[in-house]
Amino acid sequence: MVGVAHRRCRQHEWMSKHQHRLSFSREEIVLMNSWMPLQQIVYHMLRFFMKTKRLTDGADNSERVAVSNYHIKTLMLWTSELKPRSWWTESLNLVRICVKLLHTLSVCLTDTCCPHYFINSCNLVDSLLSVGTVASELMSIDEAYLSTWFVYEYIAKCSQLCPAPVRQLFDDVSTIIKLQNAVSAIVEFRVNSSLIDLYYAVNFAEVNILTMFSCYCLSVRSCFCWMSELTKCDILRLSLYFSAVALLYVAYKMSTNDFNENLLDVLATILGQFNETQRRFKHRCSVMSLSKAAKLMKVVANKLFSTVLLIEIELAKAYLHRALRCKDSDSDSIYCLANVYLAVLYYATGQYQTAIDHCALVTRSQDHSQCSSHVIQEELLPKVDDNIDNILGLTVFYKYVLSATLDQQQQTQYVSVFTTEIFAYYLNCGLLSVTQCRLGTQMPISYMRQRCAKYVSEINQLFIGDVLVFKSLNGALQQSIIDNPQWSKCGRSSVSDSELNTPELSELLQQPAVEHLTKFRQLEARCVASNFTTIVIRDFDALYAYKHGDYQRCLQLSTQNVRTLLYAEFMRSVPTFSQFIELLDDDIVSLTTLLKIAYPKCTGWFDNISISQLTLSLYLMTQCQLKLRHSVTSLTQTLDYIKVADRRHPAECTLNQLTLKFAECKATTRLRRLLSN
Repeated sequence: MVGVAHRRCRQHEWMSKHQHRLSFSREEIVLMNSWMPLQQIVYHMLRFFMKTKRLTDGADNSERVAVSNYHIKTLMLWTSELKPRSWWTESLNLVRICVKLLHTLSVCLTDTCCPHYFINSCNLVDSLLSVGTVASELMSIDEAYLSTWFVYEYIAKCSQLCPAPVRQLFDDVSTIIKLQNAVSAIVEFRVNSSLIDLYYAVNFAEVNILTMFSCYCLSVRSCFCWMSELTKCDILRLSLYFSAVALLYVAYKMSTNDFNENLLDVLATILGQFNETQRRFKHRCSVMSLSKAAKLMKVVANKLFSTVLLIEIELAKAYLHRALRCKDSDSDSIYCLANVYLAVLYYATGQYQTAIDHCALVTRSQDHSQCSSHVIQEELLPKVDDNIDNILGLTVFYKYVLSATLDQQQQTQYVSVFTTEIFAYYLNCGLLSVTQCRLGTQMPISYMRQRCAKYVSEINQLFIGDVLVFKSLNGALQQSIIDNPQWSKCGRSSVSDSELNTPELSELLQQPAVEHLTKFRQLEARCVASNFTTIVIRDFDALYAYKHGDYQRCLQLSTQNVRTLLYAEFMRSVPTFSQFIELLDDDIVSLTTLLKIAYPKCTGWFDNISISQLTLSLYLMTQCQLKLRHSVTSLTQTLDYIKVADRRHPAECTLNQLTLKFAECKATTRLRRLLSN
């Protein structure tokens, strides 16, 4: 619904403010995006012609007219549906197609009949004063007139945006050959300048993305809107750039202890595990938090081990903790289920004592009557051990036998599941076996088995998975779990804190962010003309390697970057916005902060607090050489590079100048020490 009054009611005091109409703009965009390029060009030409000839009500007419841009859009939608593809493509002639469509529009105006595309009973033409005049003018247009009009009113005006030699060609287009030469010159100029235009357009988009993060708090809604709109864009690398900056933004908030539950949802949205419709539900609803965790666990269960997998595990833990913190009518019913899933996730990341604690919260409970959510789903479980894998295989076989031979499909829908409490006993026994083996302590495993047996004898309903799990408790459970490589995959020490581990998650977020930024650089370098600017694609990789102590790799990447950029005519800059602090060296962060204090109006991208790829590479190269204790020869060569770079950066590039001076001082100090010895 859009608050727009009908044309005849716009002068009415009340109706002009309160009338609404239906809008199909989103559906129209979908259809228009499906048009062939030829159809999109025709639509553009018709709109331009009608507006320039002042035949639409968007052309500042003094008198009321019947035609609007929406009539032209409706005409195109109907024609695209009713005419075959051959009507558009055979004997291709844009002017002829435009003339036919203008004549069709003239008939619609004369007959006062232009049905709405989505609501056929709605007529878009009413008998206003200018119908006859506009219809007659449109019908009088022929191919000769329209061709001439487009040459002088459209193509010639386009030539005014070109260099003087191209403009001068339109001084004389009296023959077809001269006209073809003039049009070809425009096309050639446009092709040559399109990459440069695209480069500046993407730079502008980058600045807007970074400014948005600096000036506004990122929400689920804004994040979803950015991601959905950038996905529609033909420039794929902008989506990668937004995702990378968003990940660094969340990591930065974590490092400054400014992380909140809204950013938890934002992070899930960035990873593709949250959508706009879910934000309509209660933000802190226990069942909703549990369902978000379940969705993440389902993804985790089907993924190979990776950094993103660990991030999703931490997110699933956070949502489960949120579900347990909620105090609503459903919180009691999901209590045991959330604790068991937490135990599984802490087990998967090697935090065994915390996993035992969550199992104990379930096994020590005396009353499970309120736990209506008491089924562990196999599809949500990551790798536990070989016993569980074998049990799940047997349950699938059991289901097949029942459905194939006994025709009991309805009775087998809950086969690959476990009762929450029985699975908690099983997992607890396995965890106690591991801790007993590693710590040399005596744990009451037999007591846990007895309690499990008592629970099994009292429960009203058992699944086939429960029976097999209980059976395995009396078998070779301990050795099976200890030998399982999953237990030692992460190998981290136990932690007592059961909340979100923000420092570790902040570190994890940096790796996929750097991967996105590197891919962004690769796409950028591929699209930009080599004679316009030089782009190295491993600058963020070098930063990440330096921060994590891989100085040899950082030196290798930085040296390659320096040799590529040292004499390049143009080069890219690395942003110094707060989101990138997590990747930058402490000294550069300090210099940037001082400059921002001195120049508070600067954006962090241009002016005196931007840093070029060459300066950053030289700084990292120097630092790595110092840490790796390189020889006098290497440091001398680096100092020569710094002198060349210093001449290439003007005085107003303050951060570049200070960073180069800083690197020069450090290298010179080390050289003096080496030479004095």
